[in-house]
Amino acid sequence: MFHRLWIGNIDPKITEYHLVKLLEKFGKVKQFDFLFHKSGPLEGQPRGYCFVNFHTKEEAERAIQCLNGKLALSKKLVVRWAHAQKFEPFRGDKNMPASLEPSSSEAEELPTALGVNAKIRAIEAKLQMMEENPDDYSGPSAYIYNKPSDKRDKRSQPYYKPFHKFRR
Repeated sequence: MFHRLWIGNIDPKITEYHLVKLLEKFGKVKQFDFLFHKSGPLEGQPRGYCFVNFHTKEEAERAIQCLNGKLALSKKLVVRWAHAQKFEPFRGDKNMPASLEPSSSEAEELPTALGVNAKIRAIEAKLQMMEENPDDYSGPSAYIYNKPSDKRDKRSQPYYKPFHKFRR
C-alpha cells in the first residue's frame, strides 16, 4: 500500500523535475502526478497542485513535516494527506448516465430520504422566519431593477455622421 500526499499552492515556475528531486530527499517516490490545465485560457500550464505516493508512511510523514509551510519560490507549499472525493449524485436526476448511478452497495451509504426531508424542513423554517421578519434586511430589494435616473443626457441618440457622396 502506498501513502499518497497532496501538495498544493505550487508556484507556476516550479517544474515537475524540481518537485520530484525535492520529494526524493524524503524517500522513495512510487508515483508522481503533476496536473496541468487541459483546456481554456490556461491550457498547458500547471494547475498548482500535485499528488505523490511514497513507499512508506514514515517517508510521507517526514515530507509533510518538512515541506508544509516552506517557501518555494514565491509561495508557501501546502502538504496534506490526499483523500478520495466521494461523488454523491442527486438521486432524482433523470439525465444521469448509467455509469454514474450508484451501485446497490453504495446506495446504503448515501443520505436517505429522511436527510432530504430534514433539509426541506430547514429551508421552509428559514423562509417562514424571513416572512415574519421582513425588516431585518435594510438594503435594496434584490428583485428591483435599478433603472438609470430620469435625467436625459445631452444626446439622446448615438452620434450620427451623415453620409456624403464624394464626386470625382
